Amino acid sequence: MVIGVSIVLIITSLLMMLLVLLHKGKGGGLSDLFGGGISSSLGSSSVVERNLDRITIFTGVLWFLCIVVLLLLNR
Repeated sequence: MVIGVSIVLIITSLLMMLLVLLHKGKGGGLSDLFGGGISSSLGSSSVVERNLDRITIFTGVLWFLCIVVLLLLNR
């Protein structure tokens, strides 16, 4: 059980890093490397940004729950 939760924690940690880097930046930065500057000129960027926000929040909640479960299992 602990190994499974640890694997999910590692996967969600890597996914969180990727999702945060994909968010549209306020200025230049790492988000422009992944197409953040190009997608801002598209008309549907608000829908994409909203979906990216939802996926990031869901992943963050899952990441937090994995940490809490690991804490409870290690007691």
